[in-house]
Amino acid sequence: MKNKNMIVRISAILIMALMMIQVTGYAQADSLGPDNSPAKPAFESGYLIDQQTTNGYIKNTLEFVIHHRFGSVKNEAKDLYGIYGASNIRFGLNYSFTKNLLVGIGTTKNKKFQDVSVKYSILKQTKSLSIPVSVSFFESIGLDGRANSAFGTQYKFSDRFSYFSQLIISHRFNDMISLQVAPSFTHYNSADTLMDHDKVGISFAGRVKFSPQSSFIFGVDLPMKIKSIREYHALSANQSKPNISFGVDVETSAHAFQIFISTAQGIVPQEIMAKNNLLGSDKLLISQFMLGFNITRLWNF
Repeated sequence: MKNKNMIVRISAILIMALMMIQVTGYAQADSLGPDNSPAKPAFESGYLIDQQTTNGYIKNTLEFVIHHRFGSVKNEAKDLYGIYGASNIRFGLNYSFTKNLLVGIGTTKNKKFQDVSVKYSILKQTKSLSIPVSVSFFESIGLDGRANSAFGTQYKFSDRFSYFSQLIISHRFNDMISLQVAPSFTHYNSADTLMDHDKVGISFAGRVKFSPQSSFIFGVDLPMKIKSIREYHALSANQSKPNISFGVDVETSAHAFQIFISTAQGIVPQEIMAKNNLLGSDKLLISQFMLGFNITRLWNF
């Protein structure tokens, strides 16, 4: 609990510091102004490390994405800081049927996880700030593709399914700084022994641009310990741990490349929020971090 409180404090300090920079140090961005047309998107990509952003794409845009997560750096040079260790990888395709609706599919190495997702843009920040934030809803439905024996002796096909629902709220302060907050709910039809089926969480993410194409990026995913929905009150050591990540994002008109370190080897959001206990420690240790990267490519039809 002390570790979680520390993470919450650090996140709050980062957010307040960036807001103070906005108020005291930066002029209004060119993307903001007196008219009520939509402002430039808060982020350059639909992904920010492990998190979805409020960004969508114009109608008939196809996005191909590769997520790669190496092993933990705990063995240091013995496995080249995780590069030779156990890795996780996901391939995904997302298609924008309208300017507000994005539908995606993906497959992940760990657990042979298959996912279908929907992201819908509810509000878009305007230049005049008559609408001060962008808001999107994201839903992911996952299917665990492992052998039946992975689900115990009372196996049912429905045990394979998990669900992740999230409301994403972002604000573009100027051409340099954007932040977002995203409460979420995760449900697994079947959970591992001593793990909860349901998890409420909240995520924070942001970017600070340091060149026209490059940004410093960070994210925090915090699974909450809510007693009313917890099944194992006295066994917190077995529950999901916070995910801390930060890195660098490089963008072009059709490509995005992000390289980062993270404390979660899971890639799909329900695994990150509800199953992030790979290393089993409540303390934030250097050995928990894993190197990762995301690559995206866009095509317009």
